[in-house]
Amino acid sequence: MDKTIITVVGKDTVGIIAKVCTYLANNQINVLDISQTIVQDYFNMMMIADLEGASCPFAQCAKELEQLGEEIGVSIKCQREEIFKKMHRI
Repeated sequence: MDKTIITVVGKDTVGIIAKVCTYLANNQINVLDISQTIVQDYFNMMMIADLEGASCPFAQCAKELEQLGEEIGVSIKCQREEIFKKMHRI
């Protein structure tokens, strides 16, 4: 598996999850796990996705998701799982 951590943060609005998941589905990216919370009108979502069968390379997906975030008013960041784990080691 080619796991990636995707984070989405910003002011809560209708359709954030739908737009992000539509992009992922259209690019053959499988969502393995998802957690989302809203705290005082601020949206926070963390996803673990599998890019193994993705129709675009990691760098392109990360850039397009970042652009999608700008369009819908949130910040979307992608990070490979192995880098995420190394950065968050205790």
